[in-house]
Amino acid sequence: MVPRYARPAMTAIWEPEARYRIWFEIEAHATEKLGELGVVPKSAAKALWDWWATDPVIDVPAIDAIEAVTKHDVIAFLTWVAENVGEEARFMHQGMTSSDVLDTTLAVQLARSTDLLLEDLDDLLAAIKRRAEEHKYTPTIGRSHGIHAEPVTFGLKLAQAYAEFDRCKTRLIAAREEIATCAISGAVGTFANIDPSVEEYVAEKLGLKPEPVSTQVIPRDRHAMYFATLAVIAGSIERLAVEVRHLQRTEVLEAEEFFSKGQKGSSAMPHKRNPILTENLTGQARMIRAYALPALENVALWHERDISHSSVERFIGPDATITLDFALARLTGVIDKLLVYPERMQANMDRMGGLIHSQRVLLALTQNGVSREDAYRLVQRNAMKVWESDGKLMLLDLLKADEEVTAALTEEQLEERFDLDYHFKQVDTIFDRVFG
Repeated sequence: MVPRYARPAMTAIWEPEARYRIWFEIEAHATEKLGELGVVPKSAAKALWDWWATDPVIDVPAIDAIEAVTKHDVIAFLTWVAENVGEEARFMHQGMTSSDVLDTTLAVQLARSTDLLLEDLDDLLAAIKRRAEEHKYTPTIGRSHGIHAEPVTFGLKLAQAYAEFDRCKTRLIAAREEIATCAISGAVGTFANIDPSVEEYVAEKLGLKPEPVSTQVIPRDRHAMYFATLAVIAGSIERLAVEVRHLQRTEVLEAEEFFSKGQKGSSAMPHKRNPILTENLTGQARMIRAYALPALENVALWHERDISHSSVERFIGPDATITLDFALARLTGVIDKLLVYPERMQANMDRMGGLIHSQRVLLALTQNGVSREDAYRLVQRNAMKVWESDGKLMLLDLLKADEEVTAALTEEQLEERFDLDYHFKQVDTIFDRVFG
């Protein structure tokens, strides 16, 4: 975790104190249910909860010191709790194994992290929707291969982003459902030394579902799916970030990141206004995607359990969720304050002499008896003259002067094909599909 790219609420979920508090709750709830079953005295759970009610400080250095001797994190924690609770603490962890605590805790942390990420997505979706509606009919050029294609609206660009992040939200909800499982099944997952009702009880208390079958560890295909989902969201972040970066290029400059008072763009060149936020988002997206691969590689563990996944998840659990939380919030800020320049959009559309209307002329010719091959040839030969003149010539003028073209289309019919508003007749339909 890099503090520069971390926000407090998400970071708090992954702090050692938070992890140990979840560990305690798992152990105490399990002991409580074991007391109901008569496996341990009911006084054991009472002693644990009475101590917990005093809101004890989690002494992380003390636990670390014990672990330095035991070389086992869960045993170190249990030892520390026993030192504070006393005799009744010996009934903790009855029939359980370390993975019961560790895997269930990870599920709680990922579920809580996901709840924050879903809030982040809601904020981003709200910002995108507001700006999309603001620019619903703002004309701009659509580009394919980076080259002028046909007109769109800036609102449609943002509507596409909204639909994409709405899909991201749906996937993340499903990923949360899949990751939020509890395993309290003991060594090799057979429940030989602990009743399945304990798992059900702990799961209910922590807002999880019992894992149908755990082999001492929760199957890591769940985690692979989760981190892959975060990677897809990161890809969507980069897609929108790259769009902003391209639009801010000097040669385009149709939109740009907000430039605050006192902000500096370059240590050497005072004129610079750089897309630093979206460049930063591109880099963060690369990191989040990178965490998906080790999660996929964690799926194949030896037999019922090994710990090759453990060190990986100590990295990717906090790093992926903390970074994605920061990235979503940053992107929301970019969109919310994005500077949009409709006049520049119009100027860019106009600079290529009407080439953006070539398809409409092509279609009109085919509808007036010209073969598609000939129609394409007629429009292209005039369009290439405009292209090579860098927009100094006008396509409409050249078409009006082309006898083969005017043999099929009148000047009025040609002029009708250069109507910009024609391209926006289905904008309402698309917005209805996206926003309902």
